[in-house]
Amino acid sequence: MTATPSKRVLVVGTGISGLATATRLHRAGWTPVLVERAPARRSGGYFVALFGTGQIAARRLGILDSMHDRAGTVQHLDIDRNGGHRDGMSFADVPGKPWMMLRGDAERAAFDALPSDVEIHYSTVPTEIVQDPDGVDVTLLDTAAGSTRTERFDLVVGADGLRSTVRSLVFGPHEDHLHRLNFMIGAFEYAGTPPGLAPGQGATLLEPGRSMWVFAFRDHDPTILLSYRTDDVDAEFTRPPAQSIRAAFGPRPLGRTLGDVVDAAGAADRLLFDSVEQVHLDTWHRGRVVLVGDSAWCVTLYAGMGVSAGFAGADLLGAVLERHADDVPRALAEWEALLRPYVDRYQRSAFQQRKIFVVDNRREVLLRRTMPKLARFEAGRRLAERMMPRDDAAARNNDDIVGETLGEPAPQEEKPVG
Repeated sequence: MTATPSKRVLVVGTGISGLATATRLHRAGWTPVLVERAPARRSGGYFVALFGTGQIAARRLGILDSMHDRAGTVQHLDIDRNGGHRDGMSFADVPGKPWMMLRGDAERAAFDALPSDVEIHYSTVPTEIVQDPDGVDVTLLDTAAGSTRTERFDLVVGADGLRSTVRSLVFGPHEDHLHRLNFMIGAFEYAGTPPGLAPGQGATLLEPGRSMWVFAFRDHDPTILLSYRTDDVDAEFTRPPAQSIRAAFGPRPLGRTLGDVVDAAGAADRLLFDSVEQVHLDTWHRGRVVLVGDSAWCVTLYAGMGVSAGFAGADLLGAVLERHADDVPRALAEWEALLRPYVDRYQRSAFQQRKIFVVDNRREVLLRRTMPKLARFEAGRRLAERMMPRDDAAARNNDDIVGETLGEPAPQEEKPVG
C-alpha cells in the first residue's frame, strides 16, 4: 500500500541525500517539495567512494547507470616533499573495492533522476517548524525576495548537511550534536597534473598529523585532499583557508608537488575547507520531522561511506513509508531502528580509517611505505591486511541494507562486483 498523492513532503537541501530521498518518496506516492539555501545548484568536485551498499541502493533508485567507476590505472605513488617517491597504495586498495568518483557524479545522477514535476525553490530556508499529530507547518524565507510564506506538509525531511537548519530548529543547537575529531580538510579539483606525477597518476604524501592525497581518475582531472590535525579548530576559521593550510604544512619548505598543490588550493574557485565532525543524535526523527544524511549522522569523509549511506538511507525510508503509508511516526521509528546499526558501524569505522588518510607518527609512516612491498608475497599480503585499518564496518561496506532488513534482496545482477 502506498501513500496517497495528496501527501506532501518538504525536503530541505538539494545535496545527494535530499535528491535521492525526494526521488524515492515520489515513487512511494508522495509529492515532494525541495528547498535549497543556495541560489542555484551546487556541485563539489572532490573525491568520494561508492561502496557496494551505495551501488545496490543507487540501482534500486534508478541512478547507478548514470555513474561509473573512475579509478585510475597508473601506479599510485607514495611521495615526500624532498622529491622522493616509491610505489604506494591508493584508496581503491582498501577492503570493499569501492568505485572512485567525484561528488558531482553522484549529485548529478541523483538530480537527473528527480521527476520533472517536483518543485524546487532555491534561495529558500525554513525559519520556523511547528508540528501537530496531523502535519507540519513550515515558515519559509525566500532570501532573494525577502518574503516569507507558511505551508503545511505531512512530513519534513532535513537533508541540509552537517550544520542543518532543520536540526537546529527541531532538535536543538549544533553544539549539542556536533562532535569534533580535531582534524581539518581542504578538498578541491586540480586542473591538469601536479608536477612530479604522470597524467592519471595519484599520490600520497604522509607526515605525522598531516597529509596530501592526489586522487587520480582515468577520465577526469584529479582531486586533492589536504588533511591535518589541529588543537584549535576555531582558530583555523579565523584566517583565510589557504593561510591555515599553508601554516599547517609549515614551517619546512613544501617542495615541488606539495608546494604547487598548496598554491592551487589558494587559487581554487571551489575549495571545501572544513573541520572533521560527526553528528550524534539520540533520535533522527521527532514527530513528523526526520533527518537524513549528514544532518542526521555525518560519518565523515574518513569513513568513506557518506554517499553510500545517503543512498541507502533514502532507499530504506521510501520502502518503509510504503509499508506504513498511513502511519508516518511508526514508519520513521522502524526506519531508524533498521538503519541505525549500520550507521553506527560507519561512524565507529571513521576513527580507525582516519589512519588511512592521516597517520599519527613516524612509525606509522614507515609501516605504510612497506605495504606495497609486503603485498607482493602471500604472507606479506596477510600482514598488510592486518596493518590496513579496518573493523566490522569496513568489512560490511557492501551490505544490501533494504534486502537484509526488509527481506527484499537485490537481484543477482544488482550486486556489486568485487
